[in-house]
Amino acid sequence: MNNMYFIFKRELASYFTTPLAYVFIVIFLVMSGIFTFDMGSFYERGQADLSPFFGFHPWLYLFMIPAIAMGLWADERKTGTIELLMTLPVKLSDMVLGKFSAAWVLCGVALCLTVPIWFTVNYLGDPDNGVIFAAYLGSWLMAGGFLAIGSCMSAMTRNSIIAFILTVAICFVFVACGTEIVLNAFAWAPQFVVDAIAGLSFLTHYDSISKGVLDVRDILFFIVFIASWLFASAIVIEIKKAN
Repeated sequence: MNNMYFIFKRELASYFTTPLAYVFIVIFLVMSGIFTFDMGSFYERGQADLSPFFGFHPWLYLFMIPAIAMGLWADERKTGTIELLMTLPVKLSDMVLGKFSAAWVLCGVALCLTVPIWFTVNYLGDPDNGVIFAAYLGSWLMAGGFLAIGSCMSAMTRNSIIAFILTVAICFVFVACGTEIVLNAFAWAPQFVVDAIAGLSFLTHYDSISKGVLDVRDILFFIVFIASWLFASAIVIEIKKAN
């Protein structure tokens, strides 16, 4: 745990000693505002909830999260610092978890800075704050899922741009497979196949949580999903090290 904390602290500090964290947070807040107030018609709806705010998060994360994740391992391999990391008395699992946790905390900081909109909706009406809290939790878990994919893709290449493109493509698949267009395309398939495809979608599980339904299955989906991709990241790093 001490080694993991060392990696976590190092990575988190590196985000805030460069403009990366500040640029990410500012763009995230600006885009969230645009989606919520302009495209989501927050005031025009006349309803005391944050559905317009949370409804766009999967699509906002589709490009924002890969921008953070693309350099997790690709930059280490490009600059050669990964060899230095490997010589430290630190387990590979500690490195993977530490770097992932730092990026996930950064996403959490960006989410926390949107809390004023929660205060705003409470000032304007009487929302169900339990639902809003659940939606924040679901959004953060979903961000972790995107990051875990990005960690694996970043470990596969030393080119961060390629890692970004691969992450966006795979994340899009896991988001889009829960849309009606995709599910209707598999209308010919048995129902269990359609259910399996929908069950892999971020939208299916995130929508449930964002409505205030904290189903253990939805939370476990994101936890297992994150753990699986981080495990894949460790395998890829080990293979690349051997080569």
